[in-house]
Amino acid sequence: MSTRVQTNDFTLPDSELAQKATRLVAELSPPFLYHHCVRTYLFGDELGRREGFTYDRELLYLSAIMHDLGLTERFDGNQRFEVEGADAARSFLLEQGVTAEKTEIVWDAIALHSSIGIASRKRPEIALVHFGAGMDVFGLRAGDIPSEVVEKIIVAYPRLEFKNAMIQVLLGQIHRKPQLAALTWLSEVGRSYLPEFAGLNWKELMRNSPYTE
Repeated sequence: MSTRVQTNDFTLPDSELAQKATRLVAELSPPFLYHHCVRTYLFGDELGRREGFTYDRELLYLSAIMHDLGLTERFDGNQRFEVEGADAARSFLLEQGVTAEKTEIVWDAIALHSSIGIASRKRPEIALVHFGAGMDVFGLRAGDIPSEVVEKIIVAYPRLEFKNAMIQVLLGQIHRKPQLAALTWLSEVGRSYLPEFAGLNWKELMRNSPYTE
């Protein structure tokens, strides 16, 4: 059963499972990325409460705190980082005895957290990770939370030059796995910051399909 602990004017789930997930992320992530994951939860939780959503806060927390495991060195595999992170979180949760049903909710929340137009249509725990991450990265829906609450969250978990640091991490993903950036939002990042990055595009793939018409 999850309890909640007061920290820096905010409450975080404090079950043994939540603590283990927090330690894992804090150990593997640079501080800027760890803070981003916590802010993703806090923003998502604020939005969920203000919208009157009914959701499992521990599942939301587990999904948010682990949503960027695929950007850490340990879990930087051969798939998209969203999927690598989802797989890593699923393995962790199953090892902790979490049910398959709850584990799949976390998997979906992490794998879909960057999927605009899809994650927002899913159950609240999944949608709120998407909204929380979008608010922290792009400021999306920031107007739906009072500015003083946003400021308190940032003071509690500073951004630590998040913009530049995150861009460098994403560019590292593109350098190592350019084929996976094709046809994803990462291809836009690549074209914006890497003059040498061309990447596959939809038009060329269709033109080179094996059909005559």
